[in-house]
Amino acid sequence: MAFPPQFLDEIRARVPLSEVVGSGVRLQRRGAEYVGLCPFHQEKTPSFTVVESKGFYHCFGCGAHGDVIRYVMESEKLSFPETVERLAGRAGLAMPERSPAQRERERRVATLHDVLEEACEWFRRQLAGKAGAGARDYLAGRGVERGTWERFRLGYAPEGPRGLIRHLETRGIARDLMAEAGLIAGGRDGREPVDRFRQRLVFPIGDRGGRTVGFGGRAMDDHPAKYLNSPETPVFHKGHVLYGFAEARKPAHDAGTVIVVEGYMDTVVLSQAGLRHVVAPLGTALTEGHLALLWSMADEPVLCFDGDTAGYQAACRAVDRAFPVLKAGKSLRFALLSGGQDPDDLVRARGAGAMREVIDGAIPLMDMFWRSRTLGQSFATPERRAALERDLMVSSERIADTTVRHYYRGEIRQRLRDAFAGSWSSDRRRRMRQRGRLDRRRMDVWSHGRSVEVTPRLPGGPAGPRGMAERALIALPLLNPGLLERVAESLAAVTFVDPRHESMQKCLVDALGSGENLDSAALADHLKAAGLAGLLKEISGTAAASLYVIDSVDMAESLWRHAHELHQCRDVLGEEIHADAGAWEDNPTDEAWQRLIAKVVEREGWQARVPASGNDG
Repeated sequence: MAFPPQFLDEIRARVPLSEVVGSGVRLQRRGAEYVGLCPFHQEKTPSFTVVESKGFYHCFGCGAHGDVIRYVMESEKLSFPETVERLAGRAGLAMPERSPAQRERERRVATLHDVLEEACEWFRRQLAGKAGAGARDYLAGRGVERGTWERFRLGYAPEGPRGLIRHLETRGIARDLMAEAGLIAGGRDGREPVDRFRQRLVFPIGDRGGRTVGFGGRAMDDHPAKYLNSPETPVFHKGHVLYGFAEARKPAHDAGTVIVVEGYMDTVVLSQAGLRHVVAPLGTALTEGHLALLWSMADEPVLCFDGDTAGYQAACRAVDRAFPVLKAGKSLRFALLSGGQDPDDLVRARGAGAMREVIDGAIPLMDMFWRSRTLGQSFATPERRAALERDLMVSSERIADTTVRHYYRGEIRQRLRDAFAGSWSSDRRRRMRQRGRLDRRRMDVWSHGRSVEVTPRLPGGPAGPRGMAERALIALPLLNPGLLERVAESLAAVTFVDPRHESMQKCLVDALGSGENLDSAALADHLKAAGLAGLLKEISGTAAASLYVIDSVDMAESLWRHAHELHQCRDVLGEEIHADAGAWEDNPTDEAWQRLIAKVVEREGWQARVPASGNDG
């Protein structure tokens, strides 16, 4: 729902950010700021800063940035309305009146939660009673203790067609609400609806706050659908829910990682064995929503799929799913079981210690990616090796983060060289180099690719493309109103070589937290107050400013993102040209040559797109 801006501003003014952060993070005061270890990623050196006077926090390690509202949302995994309501109560503010439509939606959602909670309690009583004897025997046979199934609030749905319906009706709950909550099925063509879950062991599924939003049911008979989940509802979306999330959140924080298994029972058994930092998707492949939840718990979740063909294929799919959303510091590891075992089998056969050994031996995502493309394959011919290289490189292009993609491509080339170093004898490589007849142009390009460029350090700052990129990163937000707000988080995370640029970076980020209407004149006032008038004059001078004033803020952002990419990659293409030139030297094929030439042309194009003032200082 929408809240009046004045109401949100009043919350920010009344609730001290340092107190909210300090309740969970040990902060130390440094001048006008507070610093501490970032609560959003694992680190040993404090890079998390709270600027109380400006009302914002920023982590120079992972880029987390925001105000008190965003901090509570991210740290406690609450929705925006839930966060506002909690902070309003802390500030002593009455919640604003909501529109009738908003009140109706909220009432409906709250009612669905009530209905689901009532169903959960009914399922629990069935498991503990006479009807649940067979389900209790099943749990005992799987080694699940009573205390464990009570902690996970497991239940049982009897085989009768309308036991739950009749119970909910005695509580005054209408059938349309039961249907909206996903608890009943049928009811069309004049037929009586029936309970969706019948003769099944029931696993309540909670949201991030632990509220029941749906159920999973395991058949206790020979039903062809072994597992059945609630359908999509206004409160239940399978691609954004993990079984056991609320129970595992704190243990995962304490352990520094989270274990992802395939099913409900694996989650329950591992938790009982002491591995409480365990969750599971709901019988579906991992989604981007699942990955976002996992990365909110740990930087490198461990995926532990069953040790059969289906489990291996699920791991390979997880690699492909993760690539587009990988970020610096956020990845996955893979714990591979053997012999068709699942985590439940392993724990029951050899105990929790054996499972911990498997988790400790989890392999990085890059290793799983390589294995998914090479395991059981033959690369005895040049054509097969070329096909492998193409597959690996094309797959790596799906990584959106340019820095992560750069390192993956470098790792791929290194592994290819290591794997196939014996494919060419040293004599054959020497003969191929001697037979290569290069014209002058090719020799110049090859030399250009093999050389290591040194960027001179001038008194005013770094020269060359990186210096140009640094200047663009601070000049564009200064001279194009509206751009600073769009790029602030990325700008705050940049490490500048030129100390003057670094000073301007800090000033611009601080200005954004002032709450003023920041046009170019207001930003200029902030810079002058910070003693940066000289640098401001250099950038805003008529000749220099013409390089950075863009027709629209969208175009300015596009150019800023490009300059940021060039700066962050630190002339990545130069390194790739160096590697490709070496590959061509070892194996001078037309394909290798075309790849080298394309990289040189691409780098020249990149450098040409960065504004050059003629004065890199």
